[in-house]
Amino acid sequence: MDTARSVDHAPDLAAPGELDSIYRKILLRIIPFLMLLWVLAWIDRVNIGFVKLTMLDDLKWSEAVYGLGAGIFFLGYFFFEVPSNLLLQRIGARKTIMRITIGWGLTSIAMMFVTTPAMFYALRFLLGVFEAGFYPGIILYLTYWFPDRRRAKAFGLFMSASAFAGVIGGPLAGTIMTTLDGANGWQGWQWVFLLEGIPSVLAGVVTWFYLTDKPADARWLTARERALVQADLAQDQRAHGQREHRLLASLRDSRIWLLILVFFCIIAANSSLTFYGPTLVKEVGFTSPSAVGWIMAAAYLFGAAGMILNGIHSDRHQEARLHCGGAAALGAASLLAVALLLPVSALGTLVALTLAIVGTMSAIPVFWQMPNRVLAGTAAAGGVALINSVANLAGFGAPWMLGLIKTATGSLTTGLFVVAAVEICATLLILGFVPRAVRAAAPRAQAAH
Repeated sequence: MDTARSVDHAPDLAAPGELDSIYRKILLRIIPFLMLLWVLAWIDRVNIGFVKLTMLDDLKWSEAVYGLGAGIFFLGYFFFEVPSNLLLQRIGARKTIMRITIGWGLTSIAMMFVTTPAMFYALRFLLGVFEAGFYPGIILYLTYWFPDRRRAKAFGLFMSASAFAGVIGGPLAGTIMTTLDGANGWQGWQWVFLLEGIPSVLAGVVTWFYLTDKPADARWLTARERALVQADLAQDQRAHGQREHRLLASLRDSRIWLLILVFFCIIAANSSLTFYGPTLVKEVGFTSPSAVGWIMAAAYLFGAAGMILNGIHSDRHQEARLHCGGAAALGAASLLAVALLLPVSALGTLVALTLAIVGTMSAIPVFWQMPNRVLAGTAAAGGVALINSVANLAGFGAPWMLGLIKTATGSLTTGLFVVAAVEICATLLILGFVPRAVRAAAPRAQAAH
């Protein structure tokens, strides 16, 4: 989208604090709804980590089967994220996000009927296909509404929904599994897939009526507010100077592949914590699904706080590199502590697990500031999706690796050492190869003449 194109009318200079008020209005209008959608997506994606506590025994599956099924979701991501983001740029966010949300909701419901590993793999892959494009699509969508200097906060708030999903999803899944087990002849894990899939389908319908594609279409803003925002976004584009707009040309940019490698290392840790966090809690002695759910909820509550605060601090200091690298380092060190403490201390393991979630998740929002400083237009639409889709192959490999190691050795310790080593590489790559961003003065909305 070209934010520099014509606006409703030529705006005067914004009064002091006027843009702050407008962007606050935009944030309150779109971020809570996007957060709700991300909560639903995250719950439908990761509820497998909770239902495995009983599902594997019921279906007589091994940890290796689970690990492959959990990770194969990201293969769907890999193949369909870039086309989905290019489609979003072409037809708009409202249509794209509606399609995605309804699709993943129906697939989640279908998961209740799996009986064989092949069905499990197929539906997990299909869930990835439908959800592909949502996360990078929202990253792109938010660049249509917020200039660079306000974006990390918006990213942080939106992405914190994944942590809030952990806060909600754990107790919810545990309660459903405990209270509805056997109802209507279905196991508790089947009820989880059904009851957590239905809201996504309904939310997809609401998306069509609620979401607005771009500021020029926002009738909930006044004409002056629309004009000021579009002028501010255009000024923000000019302040960044020349950025690559062509998708194919951006693929030859070594910086994109560096960012893919950095995000790959972060996602390896994030997916490991997502799909094996409940297992780690069970390993230290908490066998009740409800107890596991509440413990993970507390950990993700701290993770949500970390994401929001790190994003706000990044915006305030106009710095993303150290904020991302430092958070990844905390995640890596804490994962190492989990591996060391797992055999000897339940409390130490839970504290380290919480810090690993905080560090790893806090790195993600500020990471997305870096690609947007080198890409724009079609290159941003495809490039952001490319970074996310390729990096998320770690989400396929890491859980599968952990499942294989757990099946072979009976312990997750060795796998956790590997994941910690991979995540620390993110910090080393950022500090060693990602250049410091040039701090430009915050652009102001200028009068259009």
